[in-house]
Amino acid sequence: MADLPLVAIITLNWNRKQDTLDFLASCRGLHYPHTCLIVVDNGSEDGSPEAIGAAFPEVDQLLNGANLGFAAGMNVGLRHGLQSGAAFMLLANNDTTMEPDMLDQLVATAREQQAGLISPMIYYADLPQRIWWLGGRLRPLLLEIRRQDTPPHGKPVPFAVDFITGCGMLIARETLDRIGLLDERFFMYYEDSDYCLRARRAGVRVFVEPRAVMYHKVARSSGGSDSPNERYQMARSSVQYFRKHARLWQWPLIWPYRTGSAIRTTCRLLFRRRLDAARAYWRGLWEGARA
Repeated sequence: MADLPLVAIITLNWNRKQDTLDFLASCRGLHYPHTCLIVVDNGSEDGSPEAIGAAFPEVDQLLNGANLGFAAGMNVGLRHGLQSGAAFMLLANNDTTMEPDMLDQLVATAREQQAGLISPMIYYADLPQRIWWLGGRLRPLLLEIRRQDTPPHGKPVPFAVDFITGCGMLIARETLDRIGLLDERFFMYYEDSDYCLRARRAGVRVFVEPRAVMYHKVARSSGGSDSPNERYQMARSSVQYFRKHARLWQWPLIWPYRTGSAIRTTCRLLFRRRLDAARAYWRGLWEGARA
């Protein structure tokens, strides 16, 4: 074990006790032997800290006392991981589970490819044969992410991308030293887009390792896909992302594209009779523009 780098596995909990217990049970089943487990709690009121402490006494729990959001909460864990001497930090949603060899595959490929960021192949938890996320490519004129639907080589070998999701992201210590922590202005969503864009601009190599497998219960922390909170947070953070990164010459392209996207999203929500989510979506756009 002496030649294996220490990996800090960091997850964030906010009133999702059972999801977090399931996640930690999955961590306990990992083959990789040199880890420390960190749970950052954002002021849960469902008895999570007590249940986690009883079932998993080896876990370092960091209690924030309030809901700081994803980026700020994860940064608490990242600082703790750095202080613990970890060479890699695995950011993982607490509504995920992992195959036992996932971390072995990620660490080995990160070292072989000198990758500063690397992600597993992520499947839907309730449809374990269906890929949820496999990385993405940046459309540089629009700053949009184009999803990677299948492994580009037709076989399970690691490949370079521009974007991976914070749902499951292994970060090398050198990457944190180079570009810093997550931007805490993003309360939820787009913090990973922002981080990957910063990393690529700094020359960091970003990879997906399809032999490493994770399963995700999608959008649990925000109330579910197309819930009012999910739509609000996604809209607000999207505006912040484009305001932060778009150059003046890009706005004539981004503005009509994003306007069309907003109209399509609104029509879809109204067709599904989700008036509450449509209202929350436009409130998020407005508040993101004012932030």
